[in-house]
Amino acid sequence: MNRRPSHEPSRHFPQPQRLWDDATRHAPSLGCPTCLERDRCGGVHTDAGIVDCRDLCTCKDKSKCDMVCRFNPSLFVARMREVDGLSFENAPRAPINGVPDIPLVVPFVDHRYGREARLDEPVVALSLYGLINLATAQPHVSSRAELAARFRIPEGATIVVSGVDKDGPIERWWELKDRGAILAALKGLGVAVITAPNYSVLTDVPRTDNLHAMKRILLAWTEMAAAGLPAALHVNGRTLHDYARWGDLIAERPEIEIVAFEFATGCGRGERIDWHVAQLCALADRVGRPLALVMRGGGRKLDELRRHFAHVSLIETDAFSRTLRRRRAHLTESGRIRWAAFPTPRGAPIDELLAHNVAIVRASYEASGRPASRLRPQTRRPRRATDRDSEPVQPCLLRQLHLSGEAWGVAPEQQRVVAAAKS
Repeated sequence: MNRRPSHEPSRHFPQPQRLWDDATRHAPSLGCPTCLERDRCGGVHTDAGIVDCRDLCTCKDKSKCDMVCRFNPSLFVARMREVDGLSFENAPRAPINGVPDIPLVVPFVDHRYGREARLDEPVVALSLYGLINLATAQPHVSSRAELAARFRIPEGATIVVSGVDKDGPIERWWELKDRGAILAALKGLGVAVITAPNYSVLTDVPRTDNLHAMKRILLAWTEMAAAGLPAALHVNGRTLHDYARWGDLIAERPEIEIVAFEFATGCGRGERIDWHVAQLCALADRVGRPLALVMRGGGRKLDELRRHFAHVSLIETDAFSRTLRRRRAHLTESGRIRWAAFPTPRGAPIDELLAHNVAIVRASYEASGRPASRLRPQTRRPRRATDRDSEPVQPCLLRQLHLSGEAWGVAPEQQRVVAAAKS
């Protein structure tokens, strides 16, 4: 087994759901009442058996710990200074920039490679980090004509810029010195709306790291709004208290008119997506004024969120990513999307395939007003096997199944079936 670097946590949680925070099911950790950040944090409520969140810092060399953690005092002080403390209250105020009129489904375009023609879409979403050269801190384009050529989109298309990405690009954005000039350039390009970077709020790190990430999200949003861009505040949260803090902030600041969320990674897994959706709906109800939501991933929850937010837009990434993998979308009689392999000749452009997939995915959402569920992968019917030497069925094989992903391929009477691997 590979060993983790000395500056990273060494403790491993084979059941990461034990780190999910839920104040309705678990008592606060014993060390929380005396914590200096208790009022901002709200305490840790998990099934992980930790005294407090400091137990999650298990770096062997704490002097090199790269988290926002008190076990490395010099780095901790520096990280506190860069965000002026963990409080939301001292973040600068911003102007009210309004809410643009963007559709329910906005196709995401990552690049132009493999395409020769323009994707004829009136509204498209682009990555913030695809527009900026993170090495030179300069925009890749200086005009709408260059923008259209770079991504092969209409010159007059409405542009939605997404700040969601992996940790590398969003950390580089924070390191850029003159973000104001970059944002001014984006405003000059006529960007309709931009979402703030989604700095990670992880479950296996001390809470000070979470609070620091949330403060950075807020500061990044204030910079975008101050540049005159309609900006969506990314409400990353790990606990009920995190969502309560976001709700209080939004209620007190009418300039926050749009929020953003990303379900494509951890927040969209298993039953945790239901928890995050419930918190977002409660936040929208609590604020007391109409809010717009821009989301990535979690399309199956679109209907539920639309009942609580004044307007919801989904940045839809499946059409583009599956086109690159040469998959073609089809709608079944039940209205679900089915992706079939669609090989293309080497070097052949994928323009028609992309346009088709974008249209089918949009139609699946808009036709019924609800997201079309993805079809589960086809599975072979389980093969019955006779017991060898009259031995009972081996239950260990069934336990090894990933039940959430394989349940539709397992017969109801499991005690009479042996799960057999595919040949």
